[in-house]
Amino acid sequence: MDKADDGARSARELGRAKMEEVYGFSVDPDQIEGPYVATTVDHLFGAVWTRPALGVRDRRLMTIGMLAALGQPQLIEIQFQSALEKGELDEAQVREIVLHVAHYVGWPLSTGVNEVAERVIARRRKGAGLAAPRGTTPRQGEAGPDDNPMAGADDTASSASDVTSEPGTEGRA
Repeated sequence: MDKADDGARSARELGRAKMEEVYGFSVDPDQIEGPYVATTVDHLFGAVWTRPALGVRDRRLMTIGMLAALGQPQLIEIQFQSALEKGELDEAQVREIVLHVAHYVGWPLSTGVNEVAERVIARRRKGAGLAAPRGTTPRQGEAGPDDNPMAGADDTASSASDVTSEPGTEGRA
């Protein structure tokens, strides 16, 4: 008798359920050509994310740090959005992650992390009908958070040299 007959859930079932828990969506590997998505669902979500020693929030925090180090802000955006939707993080914690990550991956890579954090927060606030907190609404003629990757909780704009260099190195070649 095979495990599926015993009532045990398959790696595919576990993976799809965990993916739904983590992101609020799942994919069906049987509907997508090639082995990549099947391996993602069956192994990454069905065998790794389901291990009991770490919870979803712990794994998500590690994933955010690794994605920041790899310069993958578009994937971090998914993590921040899901963490906020699931109540694993609040806006202050998302912003604190950005500051913490910046000191380990550097300002150039953390700029993208900050950009997606502020975009996710602004999108959530807009969807909830909440006004942006003081200091985040652009003044007439200024770029807003979606236009300036360095825009954050305060209303100071950064120069291009700040975006591409670490603190104290502005203007150096």
